[in-house]
Order: sequence, then structure tokens, then C-alpha cells
Amino acid sequence: MRNLSFRPDGTFTIVQFTDLHWSGTEHDERTARLMKDILRKTGPDLVLFTGDVIHYEDCPDPITAYSNAVAAVLEAGMPWAAIFGNHDAGHSLSAKHELIRLQQSVPRCLTEEGPELGNRLGHTVILLQSAEGAPAAALYLFDSGSNAAHPPGGFEWITHGQIGWYLEQSAALAEVNGGQAVPSLAFLHIPLPEYNELWDYHVCYGHNYEGMGCPKVNSGLFASFVDRQDVKGVFCGHDHVNDFWGELQGIRLHYGRATGYNSYGREGFPRGARVIQLRENGAAFDSWLALEGGETQLTQPEHQPEKVWKRI
Repeated sequence: MRNLSFRPDGTFTIVQFTDLHWSGTEHDERTARLMKDILRKTGPDLVLFTGDVIHYEDCPDPITAYSNAVAAVLEAGMPWAAIFGNHDAGHSLSAKHELIRLQQSVPRCLTEEGPELGNRLGHTVILLQSAEGAPAAALYLFDSGSNAAHPPGGFEWITHGQIGWYLEQSAALAEVNGGQAVPSLAFLHIPLPEYNELWDYHVCYGHNYEGMGCPKVNSGLFASFVDRQDVKGVFCGHDHVNDFWGELQGIRLHYGRATGYNSYGREGFPRGARVIQLRENGAAFDSWLALEGGETQLTQPEHQPEKVWKRI
């Protein structure tokens, strides 16, 4: 478990970069400029990469590509961590081990190798402490896998082993916090199945231009969040032209904003990042978008639910 602290004013700011798909092309230079501009303007306390930092299949040298992809954060001298997406290393545990060793060789990296849970690696807990050194918030980082290798196909789902890891960490934090749940956020690459329910049946804010690339199996991570009552926000990437957020069962589900220019996008939908600001006293947090050209988007358009629950 890695520890950071809230600022004296009681805030802690995170920049979420996602889906850089760094591959060693001229488009990467534009991605690097965008990241530097956002970091310079935002001045975060932590940078989190939520997967597909590189496009492993297209990289002649994935290690060099990954080093170049995170160079903007190294140059800025900020703490950072990363989780794996479906294109960073696929199912290859050896490649994931190698990429984590690389990350940990970079100054101020907080990524942990964590337990090896099936083909998943890099599970990390980052604890945010109060000015007095007490646990004030926690960040859970999950490896959400790649393509499912067996029926029903689609993308992999969070495993029971990963849910068990979260439950153990959550209980341990509560124990040192006098039995009280520590307000938390969760980060992963592939959206949970609940993102579908959120968009279809609840008021959301933002855009859904491609549908949700969720797993076809719901293994219960969100239900565990509801049971433990500590995770107040979930942040994902994966779907490059989605950026909506909304609230379900008291938990806010968010898409990041795709950052990289080396993969698909949409005209009129600029690249950028999601910014998250936590406050030390309580579980409250704010979130907004930082976009290319220096634009800050504090609010997003409202989307009314498209379906109505039917009682049987």
C-alpha cells in the first residue's frame, strides 16, 4: 500500500489519462503535448493511467514505447500509477511483469505488482492520509483483463479472486480506521456492466457515442462496493468516444476522456483527460474534463433515461 497526503487546504487532485495507445508514430508527439499542457494547467497531486497506455501489438519495442508514453509525467515530477488495459499486454503475464518492473524503475511511480490473480497483475491500493496521518481516502486500481478466451466471449470480467482482494483491503482499512469505512474511488480500464444500466435507466451527464464495451458476465464487483459502502466513485476508459457519468446505488460511475491520438476518435470530440478532486472531510469529490486547446469543461449535457423498468 502506497501513501500520499491531502494538501493543507484539504484537497487532493487526480488527473486520469486513458487510452493513449502509444505505438511509436508521429501521433504520439501530439499526445505528449496534450498531456504536458494538461499537467501544466492542472498541477495534480497524482496522475493515473487507466489502461491502454501502449498498443502492445503495434509496438516494435513495447518497453521503449511505455517509457516514452509516461515521460510527460516524469518530466513534471508528479506521483503516478497505471493499470493495464486490454491492449497493454493482452493475456501475457510475462509482459505485464516486465512492464511493471519498468514502471517501478521510473521515479515517483506508485504502481504495485500486487497479487497475481489469474492473468491479472498490478493491483494497487493508494492511501490518502489526512494532515494528522489518519486514513482519509483510498484508491483501488484493478487489472480488468483483455478479451475473454471462452464463452460467452466479449471482454473479460473482474474475477472472484480480485473481488476477494478488494474485500480484504477494504476490511483492513476499516479496521485501522476505528471500524469506519474509508471513502474510496476505484479505477479500471473496461467498464463494469452497471454502466449499461446507468445509461439506459438513469439520468446521466455526457456522451455515449459507441455503446459500452462491458463484459457479458457480471461477476459482482459493483455489488461488493455497495455492500462495503466505501467506494463512492468508479472511473474507467476503454470506449474512446464515451465520457458520461451518473449515479447508481449511491456510487458515481464515470468514463474518462480518451487522451491519445494514435487510435480512433470522433470529429468534434476533442481528446483530453478527466480531473478528479477529493476533499479530505467526507466522501465528497468533484470531477470535470480538461480538453485539448486548454478548455475546461465543468458541466456536461444531461441525458434522460431511454428505458423504463418494467415490473413483472
